[in-house]
Parts: sequence; C-alpha cells; structure tokens
Amino acid sequence: MPAPSRRRRHRLRDLLGLAAPYGGALLLLAGLFRSGISESLDLLLYDSVTSLRPAPSAQTLPITIVGIGEGDIAHYGWPIDDGVLCRAIERAAAGGASAIGLDLYRDRGVGARRDCLPQLVRREPRLITIFNVAEGIAPVRGTPTLQQAFNDLVVDPDGVVRRDLVHVSGQDASTVALPLRLVEVASGSRAWRRQLDTPGSPLSRAPWLGPDSGGYANLDAAGYQRMLPFLRPGSFTSLSLRQLADGPAAAITPLLRGRIVLIGSTAPTLKDLFEIPQSRFNQGESALRLPGVEVHGLRTAALLNDQAGRPWRLTTPPGWLDWAPELLMLAAGAGLGLAFRSLRSSVLSVLAGGLLLLSAGGGLLWFSGLWVGIALPTLSLLLMAAVGWIRRGLISQLQQQQVQRLLGQTTSPAVAQQLWEQRDDLLQDGRFEGRQLPVTILFSDTCNFTSVSEHFTPAELLNWLNRGMARMVPAVTRRGGMVNKFTGDGMLAVFGAPISRSEPEDARHALEAALEIQQGLEELNRTLEAEGLPLMRMRIGVHSGQVLAGSMGSTERLEYAVIGDAVNCASRLESAEKERQSNTCRVLVSSATRALYDAGDLAWQEWGSLHVKGREEPLLVSELRGSTDPARLTAGSAPAAEPASRAR
Repeated sequence: MPAPSRRRRHRLRDLLGLAAPYGGALLLLAGLFRSGISESLDLLLYDSVTSLRPAPSAQTLPITIVGIGEGDIAHYGWPIDDGVLCRAIERAAAGGASAIGLDLYRDRGVGARRDCLPQLVRREPRLITIFNVAEGIAPVRGTPTLQQAFNDLVVDPDGVVRRDLVHVSGQDASTVALPLRLVEVASGSRAWRRQLDTPGSPLSRAPWLGPDSGGYANLDAAGYQRMLPFLRPGSFTSLSLRQLADGPAAAITPLLRGRIVLIGSTAPTLKDLFEIPQSRFNQGESALRLPGVEVHGLRTAALLNDQAGRPWRLTTPPGWLDWAPELLMLAAGAGLGLAFRSLRSSVLSVLAGGLLLLSAGGGLLWFSGLWVGIALPTLSLLLMAAVGWIRRGLISQLQQQQVQRLLGQTTSPAVAQQLWEQRDDLLQDGRFEGRQLPVTILFSDTCNFTSVSEHFTPAELLNWLNRGMARMVPAVTRRGGMVNKFTGDGMLAVFGAPISRSEPEDARHALEAALEIQQGLEELNRTLEAEGLPLMRMRIGVHSGQVLAGSMGSTERLEYAVIGDAVNCASRLESAEKERQSNTCRVLVSSATRALYDAGDLAWQEWGSLHVKGREEPLLVSELRGSTDPARLTAGSAPAAEPASRAR
C-alpha cells in the first residue's frame, strides 16, 4: 500500500478512535434524557430551592379553608351527612362569603337530607360543586353549568404536585378549573378567562409551560400550565367544619365576609393528601403532605395575585434556547478533560465547573424565578470530561508502552519517570524524534571471551556473563545512564540521551559508573576465584561528543539508536592496544570527557595521543585508575532524586 494511503488510513483510524468515546458519551446522555433521570435531577434542584426559599404567608389573602378533620369525622361520622354540609354552606353564604367551593364529591346524596344540596346549589349562585374528568365523577345533581368546575390536579411522575393547570381552552361552559371558577364568581367577571381564550392576546402568550420548559423533558403541557407558587404550608385562615356548621355566628363571620371559602377534607385518614416540593426535605416526624383543598387554595391565591397585579410567574427559556447550555457544556467538558497537563488539575477544574453550574442554576431560580434545566448540562460537562480522562489514560498507557518498547528495561526508574513526565516533548507518532545530542558514551567488552567460553557449556557461559552484567548495568542505570544495547559480551551505555541533566553531569556519571564497574569486577573475581571459575576482565572506553539519537527501524521493530563519531571513538578506545591492559578493568577516557569533568580525587595514567581506526585526528587519552573518594564507588552518588534540567 502506498505511503500516503497508509497515512490516510492511520489518520482515519485515529479520528474514529477519538470520536468513538465521545459518540458513546452522547448516546449515554441521550439515554439519560429519555429515561427521565436528568429531569428527576432538575426537579430535585427545583424542590430544594423551593424548600429553602422563605415562603410568604397566606394570612393576608381573602381565602378561608374549612377543613373536615379527624375531630369532625369523630363528631359527624363519615361520610358527612348532606344536611351538615348544607348547614355549613348556608352559614358561609349568610356570613358574606364571596364564593363557596365544595371540594367533595357528591354525585350521590348522603343521609336523610340528601336532596338539600341539589336544591341549595340551584338557589345559591355563589356555590361551586366539583366533578373529576380523569375519574368520571359528576358534580352535585342539578348544578347549573356556570357553577360546575373540575378539580383535577396535575401530578408529576414522582407523585409531587408542582404545576397548576390554570385553564383549558376550547371546552364546554362547565369545564373550568375550580380556582378560576371561584375567582370569577367572587369578582363577577370572566374577563381574565376571555383573554386566555383569545388567540394572540398578551395573556395567552405569557410564558406558560411547554414540553421542555425548565427541567422538564417531553412534558404533557396541554392547556395553560405554570409552576404553582407555594405559600407557607398551613398558613391559610382556616375553620373546622364543626365551627362553620354549628359554631357561634359572631366568631366565624369575620372569617367569611368577602372571602372565598373552600370546603374539603383535611383528615389524614381520608388520604386526600399530596406531596409538594417541600415534602422531600421535611424534617418532621411525618412526611409533609398538603390536603387537596389547600392545594386548591394555593391555586386560587395565585389567580387572585395575578388579577391584583402581583403575579409570581416562574419563567423558563424557550425549548430551543434551553439547549444552549447543553451544547456549551459538551464543548467545555471535552476541553477541560484534556486541557490540563495534570489530571488532578483537570478533575478539580471540572468539579468546580459543575458546582458553579449548579449554583448558577439555583441562583437564577431563587432570585429571578428563571428556571433553566441544569442537570443535563452538568452531566454533559462531567461525562465529556470523564471521556477525556479515560482517553488520557489510554493515551498514557499507549505512550508508556511505546517508551517501554523503544527503551525496554535499559533505564533506571528515576530516568523512566523523567521520560514519562516529558513524553509529550519526546515522543512524536510513537517514536523518539531524531535529534543531535551531546552525550557521553561508555563502551565495554569482555577480555579473552573466546578462550574463556571453551571452559563452559552455553548455559554456564551465559550465567558467567550475566554475573558480570549484574555488576555493570546497575552502575549505569543508578546514575541516569541508559544501556542502549548489549554486544554479546559487552554493552553500549549512553549518558545524556534521551534526557540530560547537563554535559558535565553526564560525563561525571559515566566516570563514576566506570569506577563502580572496576570495583564490582574486583569483588566478583574474588568470588569466581573461590568457586574455581575463570576470572572476568573488562575493557571500557569513554568518550563525549555529538550523536544522532532517535527511533530507528520499521513499524515491526523499532529501537532507540545512537550513532555518530562519539560512539565510534568510545568503541575504538575500548579495543585500543589490548596488550597494554594491566588490571582487571581498564578504562580509557578521551580528553573530551576529561574536559567536561576532571575532579581532583580521580587518579589518571596518561597515555598520550592515540590514532584510532576510522578517525584522522588522534585522541588524547588517559586511563582512569581509581579514586581517592570512596563515595564515588557506591550507589550513594546516584542522581536519582535530581531534577532534569532539560529534555532532549
């Protein structure tokens, strides 16, 4: 396959590899949206803000709730006799109530006076009786059309009442919501409803709830719906049924005159109770649930405030605009997941962004009544960032494999860590980019290897060699050097590539490694002699200079290679004038290395100028004979903790 086609294929593969995790994240987000999980989180935020924000009292509103409590049931029995209800309604009318809503189903009469309610509703125009559309329950028999109302409540899937169905246009004259009917009867005007029924009027265009308003997703938003403004639970002016039906008139009249009166059950045993946003965070012994009659009181209060010019209307952005934060957070999450070099910084920035987003959403709802769905954008930020973190991990793992594949186990843990920290600068397309570097080369070879090998089996010979390498390799790697390759019975070590501390430091570490190898071989030979095995002698050449370093080979096999005159010179120094070796480990060092580092404690024997094969200019050579500083011969001089001054 031509190289351009192969490159295009690799680019396409890389692009697909990049896009696939983000595509999976988008599918997961779509699943969270369709499953309702994001909606549930948004509703939880809405409930928390609603619960924490101080709610005003209902005491100033002209609404009185007549509750049928446990005491009334104990006194009158259940179901309540229609005669008791008629007496209570008549007393409310006599007390000057502006409208009376009977929030009890009485499609069938109860008790001896079961005909009193049909008679009363026909002669008392302020009395409204209810029917239920969902359950098919009819109003009190004979109720005039304009005195009927439906009491259906909209309940969210989690069982919480948050919305108010204010009105449904296009219905017959009887199908009006109970609160709206009560307000119309009390005010004697239907002008507000007529505006709703007029297409294009300002009221009909008000920010009513749509399918995707706020935190809702695919909401059934039929009719005119809005979020219900909540007042302090239990703060309505209230009477018991017994007080209204049989109490002193003088005591109850001030609580009735000019007020809308709602009669309904409040006894917990009747189970006409509904959860509200505050229910989730109620800390009392029993769950906070509002009686249905008080919920209707809240709905009525909202309408009275509207018509008095004190509207509280929670606003939501249009559905299409609600997606703007989502798209922004998708981009922000993808960016923040990869933007920081440190994973910790990335995680902290994303978490801070998520908290800021939640705080902004809560703040808008608290202070301005603007409800923006914030759960899905927050999840998008976190999920897209998480994909970035996973991708970083995969890239890091791939780069780690590349470093290991290119360098193997030829470096110390300290150098490996430095390589890893600087991988973005060193690696390009999975390779070490070729660079011209100043390094110090240490080249070693075993003396008389051919003659020594005659005394061993192959396995024994390999074990004998490895015992020597066990002394040599750590001396290199502990000082930040890299064993670039093994040459059968020797090795090529590099100080200063792929990373360097400084040229003098590289030279120092190479010389200290040679000194440790000298000492290590002396110790090894004492052991070998005691075992009756051949002694090991070594020659080492050390030279400093420029090399070309980088990955060499094909996609099937790559290795980190160093080539150049410095390598050749070190090799030639190792093999020069072999007959002049007088010790266990001869170390010949060029003047180029001595110029970089020549401490006063090092012992030298001058060799003068040497002409080496393949080089026209002679090398000024010295033999390193030891050191008067014992610390140079131990791992204590290893620079494992020293920071790298530059990357190559």
